Amino acid sequence: MDPEATSVYLEYFFVTSHNPDIEETHSHVPYTSVFLPVFYTAVFLIGVSGNLILMSALHFKRGSRRLIDIFIINLAASDFIFVITLPLWVDKEASLGLWRTGSFLCKGSSYMISVNMHCNVFLLTCMSVDRYLAIVCPAVSRKVRRRDCAYVVCASVWFVSCLLGLPTLLSRELTLIDGKPYCAEERATPIKLTWALVALIFTFFAPLVSIVSCYCCITRKLCVHYQQSGKHNKKLRKSIKIIFIVVAAFVLSWLPFNTFKLLAIVSGLQQELYLSSAFLQRGMEVSGPLAFANSCVNPFIYYIFDGYIRRAIVRCLCPCLKNYDFGSSTETSDLTKALSNFIHAEDFARKRKRSVSL
Repeated sequence: MDPEATSVYLEYFFVTSHNPDIEETHSHVPYTSVFLPVFYTAVFLIGVSGNLILMSALHFKRGSRRLIDIFIINLAASDFIFVITLPLWVDKEASLGLWRTGSFLCKGSSYMISVNMHCNVFLLTCMSVDRYLAIVCPAVSRKVRRRDCAYVVCASVWFVSCLLGLPTLLSRELTLIDGKPYCAEERATPIKLTWALVALIFTFFAPLVSIVSCYCCITRKLCVHYQQSGKHNKKLRKSIKIIFIVVAAFVLSWLPFNTFKLLAIVSGLQQELYLSSAFLQRGMEVSGPLAFANSCVNPFIYYIFDGYIRRAIVRCLCPCLKNYDFGSSTETSDLTKALSNFIHAEDFARKRKRSVSL
């Protein structure tokens, strides 16, 4: 595969742009010019409102916030910054790939999307590690799970994400093809493809393994405790359900897109490994919107499955309901902290009984 054609696949926001080598892939015009603009418009409206409400509810909530809320606010901010760029891509898709908003927005919006991708993955990784420490390693948790540490970690995530987005900022440019403007990548050299491969592994697949590993360990800890205690505790069953849904949403959103991206890069590096340009193009056009939709889904996941956040959002939108009973305190408290205290209190009680019996 020609490296110049392969550059199309390095970033999603160019996959539906005009390219003479794969002109035949744009026979599905209704998808690119009708469905994608409508879909991105819906993601924009839902994402802007949802993430703005989530950030406002947690920021203006009276009383102290949970430690996990610091990560959730930063995650919502990252998603919000991303979705505000979508009108530019709605116009791009509606005009069959033409970029009509100038060079500055071509570079700037592409950079913001790249920063969001990295920031999203790193924050989700930090949240999984935070929950792992709280439930599986309580001794270490008491030393490092502090607010100042959380703020430092979030600031570091933003800084690293901004640095990782610089290659996109430098390589993205407004290109004229047959007198028509397109927001395009520069020619992909073997060095750039190698960097893209290394970056993809360390900014997605490695964090993905960390996230899945942390939640598998947490689930195992909960299941072992569930079996040992012999109690049908609703909090334990609910926590396992939340863990499964969060991990499943993340994997289903991002894994297909990044898998096609990986195949495109490897195909560009290994000339003997030929993969159809049309196949890769179509795969990323279908999986890309699924990945982008994750930015408007997160607020709904937290609202539905986190009673604490649901309470904060409802009270933010309807202050008159501030005295309304939203459920038991265990439902609206920090589920991670409650589970950690519950599990290790039970473990301590069993050990104490054993020592007394001996």
